[in-house]
Amino acid sequence: MTLQERDKNAVWHPFTQLKIAPLPIAIVKGEGAYFYDEQGRRYIDAIASWWVNVHGHCHPYLTKKISEQLHILEHTLFSGFTHEPAVLLAERLLDRLPDNQSKIFYSDNGSTAVEVALKMAFQFWSNQSADKTKVIAFENGYHGDTFGGMSAGARNAFNLPFAKLLFDVIHIPVPVKGKEQQTLDALQTALKRDDIASFIFEPLVQGAGGMVMYSAEMLDELIEQCRVAKVITIADEVMTGFGRTGKFFASDYLTHKPDIICMSKGLTGGVMPMGATSCSQFIYDAFWSDDKMKTFFHGHSYTANPTACSAALASMDLFDKPEAFENIIRIEKKHNLFLQKIKSHKALIEVRQLGTIIALEIKTNDYTHYLNSLAENISEFFISKGIIIRPLGNVLYILPPYCISNKDLEYIYDAVEEFLSGLQ
Repeated sequence: MTLQERDKNAVWHPFTQLKIAPLPIAIVKGEGAYFYDEQGRRYIDAIASWWVNVHGHCHPYLTKKISEQLHILEHTLFSGFTHEPAVLLAERLLDRLPDNQSKIFYSDNGSTAVEVALKMAFQFWSNQSADKTKVIAFENGYHGDTFGGMSAGARNAFNLPFAKLLFDVIHIPVPVKGKEQQTLDALQTALKRDDIASFIFEPLVQGAGGMVMYSAEMLDELIEQCRVAKVITIADEVMTGFGRTGKFFASDYLTHKPDIICMSKGLTGGVMPMGATSCSQFIYDAFWSDDKMKTFFHGHSYTANPTACSAALASMDLFDKPEAFENIIRIEKKHNLFLQKIKSHKALIEVRQLGTIIALEIKTNDYTHYLNSLAENISEFFISKGIIIRPLGNVLYILPPYCISNKDLEYIYDAVEEFLSGLQ
């Protein structure tokens, strides 16, 4: 029995209608920008394995440091205890984060990093006996699949069965080009209320929403408005962090820094599950009390797992080498050249690019988002070319590991052009 057949008998996969989906490709090995299946076929990982992988699969330095940690301390509880990898990682993250960040809270993944951030913001006000329970968020956003994350995100097919269970959020338009004033007006209207706890956003790029992009100048203005209104700002950097946008964090493009920042995906180099939420000192100070009821009662069994911390530290070591951002800049330039070449293609609505992310929105008569039937055609075409692309409906995007070669990028671009030519 093949691995695919055994999988069908025993496994439930995410975001997949298993009754009609083809059998999953059985990956048995990863190396650099490549995956290999059980038949020995090679695939280029053009989307960094759901945006997590930054340095390449099975990077020898990462695997070496993780192995070393496993021989020292594989795991320990983190309530009432600490360990060197967690402390060192917090110190190194704070060195990279905006200067207004002062504490790191660890969790397990992107959704829990967001959940922590929302709970921090809610309890910040509760600890001061302030009745502020409303959240402002962008339309079209995605902040994970826990209940807080779903509530803050767009109401769509992902969370429709849970709609009645989600808490109410004030959604405002995304400030894409031409809608800036509409967004500002909506935010200013919301800020007139006296019950706003926080404003959460994906800085500069909405990932699952279709790689929708907007300007740093616009986000700066929105954060400034929130600061004047004494509303906590939360940057969901789960996808945009660790070099994806061309800077270490998307928040590095901003003059006005968010109060709380959520991290995951590239945090460990894409090797192990881990989340982290950083906050400004004034957030932490609201929990510093002789009153035990002001404690932040949140945690996970694997909080600050030493093995995951060692992976993150090894990844930070690699980011400290000049090659990391040399590769990011190289990919950014290659993407931009391809954008200039392809942007006027008749099959496209728009091409968007920031840092190592390029997204092509394809014209279609179907849904213009995740359930678009074109998605299956895109996936199947690129798999036939030995390229892993997981489109967001009619949005085809490339977001590779930073180690990808120029030759492989050119091969992907050529395949994109071939696919688009078949639509005409």
